[in-house]
Amino acid sequence: MLKFNFDEVIERRGTGCEKWDALKEFFGREDLVALWVADMDFKAPPEVVEAFKKAVEHGIFGYTHRLEEYYEAIIGWVERRHSWKIKREWISHSPGVIPGINVAILALTVPGDKIIIQPPVYPPFRRSILENGRQLVYNPLRLEGNRFVMDFEDLERKIDDRTRMLILCSPHNPGGRVWTKEELKTLSEICLKHNLIVLSDEIHCDIVFKGYKHIPLQTVSDEIAQRSIAFISPSKTFNLAGLRTSVAIIPNENIRKAYNAVLKALNIGEANTFGMIALEAAYKHGDEWLNELLSYLEGNLKFLDDFLKERIPELELMPPEGTYVPLVNCEKLKMTPKELWELFIEKAHVAVNLGANYGPGGENFIRINIATPRKILKEGLERIEKAIHHSKL
Repeated sequence: MLKFNFDEVIERRGTGCEKWDALKEFFGREDLVALWVADMDFKAPPEVVEAFKKAVEHGIFGYTHRLEEYYEAIIGWVERRHSWKIKREWISHSPGVIPGINVAILALTVPGDKIIIQPPVYPPFRRSILENGRQLVYNPLRLEGNRFVMDFEDLERKIDDRTRMLILCSPHNPGGRVWTKEELKTLSEICLKHNLIVLSDEIHCDIVFKGYKHIPLQTVSDEIAQRSIAFISPSKTFNLAGLRTSVAIIPNENIRKAYNAVLKALNIGEANTFGMIALEAAYKHGDEWLNELLSYLEGNLKFLDDFLKERIPELELMPPEGTYVPLVNCEKLKMTPKELWELFIEKAHVAVNLGANYGPGGENFIRINIATPRKILKEGLERIEKAIHHSKL
């Protein structure tokens, strides 16, 4: 018997919620079932809500200073959940992982430097590189069966004397891979050989399914820990993305000083009052809620997989090892990305993310968000089924 009710359907329209209130802006229509952007349709853990209530009753929301309890919550969480011992002085901050990646790019590279990403991957990586005047280099993942793997030979070929950095997505969004220690070790050795800095986006690290384990990059070796920044956040784990609170873990003192200097120059290192409160409450008290969430998500994954096999065999789930935004393979439909948009958005009336937006290798896929009550997931799938089968008549 679950303690938390993830089946509860909560009306989010009219709350300024991007996932539901921005459908018209992003998709051109409002009559869609929202199975896109990576946040959840679930309430945050009750301990977080209670911490908010206590702060609201206090009634003062001035400038915020992070107390030692905040750092203790981060250190305790990553050691408890990931067997990763980090030091207090390694911890820095960012109002979101992508802002942190931008800070690191500004701090550790110069215009014209090359930065590698591994598509199909989270689109803001690409924008962060190009909009800061750096050169984008693709090291595409290779599809083996229904699983993406890293192409290390291609990676070695792509590195030259202007290459300074690689952005790693771990677990991978949208590929759903939870990289093994062996994969991370090989990647680390290549990056160390060529003196690259690795920015490791580990925002999905807590959403990992049975049979898999997230390996923090910095635990692979002391050497790669000294050439990397890891980014984590409670935002994906506990549905707190709107609070703009993330953590940068930087063991190397010189890299940390450079990162913090840009953070200070941009004046974006101060704490968000409610973000600080939420992080501390979630990381201190969120284990039970997260464990039940993972069980519910695994149930949604099974529901999705069974539904596709039984009722829409034209679509195939790419079984994710982690994250709640798995890919669905649409190759059997033999459609272009434009045609997939027309099918899912204009005919099925379901908001999904097109794989083509994630770069090379994503063209035959859609990304679907399963972090929603099963009733909503079912409605979206039934709409897709009807649209696909109607198009064949």
